[in-house]
Amino acid sequence: MKVSLPLHHGLSLEISDQPSGGESAGGEPSGGDAFPTRRLQKGLLLLHDGEELVEEAVGFGVPILKRGAQTIFPGGAELVQRPNGSVCEVTAAFQMSLAERLARPGGASLGPQWLYAAKDSLAALHRRSPRLRGPLTATSVALRRAFGWVTTFEESDFHAVLRATYTVHGQEGKVHVALDMTALPGDGVTEVVVMNEQGARSFDRYRDADGTALQGQEIGTWDEVAAATAAFVSADHGVAFSLGQVGGARLHRGRELIGSRVAWAGFGYSLPPTLQEFHYDLRIENAS
Repeated sequence: MKVSLPLHHGLSLEISDQPSGGESAGGEPSGGDAFPTRRLQKGLLLLHDGEELVEEAVGFGVPILKRGAQTIFPGGAELVQRPNGSVCEVTAAFQMSLAERLARPGGASLGPQWLYAAKDSLAALHRRSPRLRGPLTATSVALRRAFGWVTTFEESDFHAVLRATYTVHGQEGKVHVALDMTALPGDGVTEVVVMNEQGARSFDRYRDADGTALQGQEIGTWDEVAAATAAFVSADHGVAFSLGQVGGARLHRGRELIGSRVAWAGFGYSLPPTLQEFHYDLRIENAS
């Protein structure tokens, strides 16, 4: 099942119940199927004149679970659509079950648990320590090249269902996202992160209500937002998406562009797993 939701000025949103890679900006063959995240279930993907702007990103309104240093991603979803005049409501029941693994091209994933414990710990250090991000990224790229490692996603021993309901006001460019976490197991989940991201090549500028304006690598890979509202901007497509602060959550921004492997830009709401539900508004508008 695929649902298309028109917005304004050639923009639209799309969501499918099947994991699939998006095209990179400009439709290069190196995008889409080349990205490891093609295995993940995506949320709302943004299109401009029919061109997907998602690249490696997971889209808008996608839950991710943290179990200590381990991250659990959605591997599928069941969709229910409820049209209501100019407003459309779509509920996605995300199947949370995939964990990131390392593998050799065409081979099975690597098995040692100590390797993933070290990898997850370094990823957490990368988020916490801006000064170490450059060296850590360079080390990761060097190790991948030296050993021929690639990223893959496989079923883990954890499974949960989280429901996200998107209420789309097309002409206003407004999306209300409601996340239902009542079915979240209490064993081991330490954090819920709701991702809202699109492609890094398209969205290379950041701005917020405090007057901060950043471009490219200045944006950082995972920094907390203090401003009341913040936005990512695509000058090439003349579009921006923005979010605001929500009580009970911490808002982070990030952007990463590493060859054909990583290409995302956007926001994440960090939530305690004890919350039963979480609501926020996302706006998609023309950028001057």
